[in-house]
Amino acid sequence: MNVRKMSLLALFISLSAVGAAIKVPAVIGSVALDVFPALLAAAFFGAGAGAMVGAFGHLLSALIGGMPLGILHLIIAIEMALLVSLFAILFQKEQKVLAGVLFLFGNALIAPLPFIFLFDIAFYIAMLPSLFIGSLLNITIAYIAIPRLFGFQRYYYKGEVRG
Repeated sequence: MNVRKMSLLALFISLSAVGAAIKVPAVIGSVALDVFPALLAAAFFGAGAGAMVGAFGHLLSALIGGMPLGILHLIIAIEMALLVSLFAILFQKEQKVLAGVLFLFGNALIAPLPFIFLFDIAFYIAMLPSLFIGSLLNITIAYIAIPRLFGFQRYYYKGEVRG
């Protein structure tokens, strides 16, 4: 990984921190606009970079929100990394609509499933509306920004082989 890519990933993680400060009203205070920079990184740099930004972005969001679930935020960070990786793989295979839909429903419905066993079904049901709204806002912002930033991507890869 070269210095330029590391710097850009640090920038995307910083954008996640900014998004983490914009909270969606929820039962748990870590639902925020912290994922769209990870989706941008995934679209531009691939699954690994997007996963890294997604995991760190969630941990920053949880930290800003007071870590209401404690160590369980590590599970959520891993889920976020996996979802953003799946998004990147599908997005780069030109399955852009499927990538967005799977991210939306994966983050809003599937990712909170372990909390049924850790807490109860009421907690899961209480989280669904805010997770869906937060996921929808994040994916919408990403899909608005990605086409506008492709000029940036061409500049980044100017004279380089993308790989």
